[in-house]
Amino acid sequence: MNKMGIGLQLYTLRDEMSRDAAATLQKVAEMGYAGVEFAGYYGFSPEQLKKLLNTLSLQAVGSHVNMERLQNHLEEEIAMNVALGSRYVICPGITQEQRQALPETVAFFNKCSEQFRRNGIEFGFHNHYVEFTEVYGDQIWFDAFFGSTSPENMKSELDVCWVHKAGSDPIAYLDKYAGRIPLIHLKDIRKFESDTYQTVELGRGEMNLPAIIRAAARAGTEWLIVEQDDCDLPALESVQISMDWLSQNYRFMEVI
Repeated sequence: MNKMGIGLQLYTLRDEMSRDAAATLQKVAEMGYAGVEFAGYYGFSPEQLKKLLNTLSLQAVGSHVNMERLQNHLEEEIAMNVALGSRYVICPGITQEQRQALPETVAFFNKCSEQFRRNGIEFGFHNHYVEFTEVYGDQIWFDAFFGSTSPENMKSELDVCWVHKAGSDPIAYLDKYAGRIPLIHLKDIRKFESDTYQTVELGRGEMNLPAIIRAAARAGTEWLIVEQDDCDLPALESVQISMDWLSQNYRFMEVI
């Protein structure tokens, strides 16, 4: 069984991070998360943030970096993530116009990837459900996109929840792109009577999480990254519940 680390996407704690990032990161470490994935740096310099992570024994798994930052602040993002020791930078999503201009988008991503790779960082893409409902030519957009990129230039941070919500099978996609999915966003979701969906704590929704985790291990995934887009409970309580579920159900997974 592939040993996978357990990390947290800090977007889940965006309000708490905005109020007191250092105290929030300390609580994340105390819960037992081994790593964190950034979605912004909350005013820290690279040196300050690295020192804080070291003090808390937290690993920087990587960062979500949007298209505007990739286009206009690439060198800053490289410098930050090199300083943090991040292995991955992930684009969290693109516009419909950028999706339908696929050759141009792929060319831009290839240039970004070359820059990151020169600095020891791998570049990837994070999906939402639209990439599995929209088509390009005669293919689901996600397949058209990954079929247009090389494994060297583009990794997938597969958000298994949004694959499921789009009506596709996340396990089939983990198997299909095995070796290209070093990170997954592990989340649960529940459909309500109003036909609306909401992300919920791990183990409280409809996702087949045990099968997904086994498939991720087969695919060579390195990190299971907990994320909950919106929380009914206080967000710190929600991420504690998700960590408790993982600890109770997957003690065989050694933190890396």
